[in-house]
Amino acid sequence: MFGLFNSASKAYQDLKPAEFSAAVRQPGIVLLDVRRPDEFAGGHLPGAVNLDVTAPDFARRVAALDKTRPTYVYCRSGARSATAAAQLTGAGFTTVANLLGGVLDWPEKLVR
Repeated sequence: MFGLFNSASKAYQDLKPAEFSAAVRQPGIVLLDVRRPDEFAGGHLPGAVNLDVTAPDFARRVAALDKTRPTYVYCRSGARSATAAAQLTGAGFTTVANLLGGVLDWPEKLVR
């Protein structure tokens, strides 16, 4: 009976940095940095849009995005982006992936 609680799968994918890197190079994707604006300004993945998951208007801003486009999210360590990924899938986004380990594990150069 207790196994039933552990059998639920996530509606989004967790990707290792190499997998995430290849995925975000595809055309037509949305790349969201869900950290605070000051963290984003300190360095982010090329092409990322900052959408702070802790901001009060996060849900409103997410609602304005195209739910059919593959959406990739990341943060500092992967915790906030996992929260954002769950919210995105809950809002009807069809393809969502989270960067495991966040920018702490990102092997490539960040841009400012």
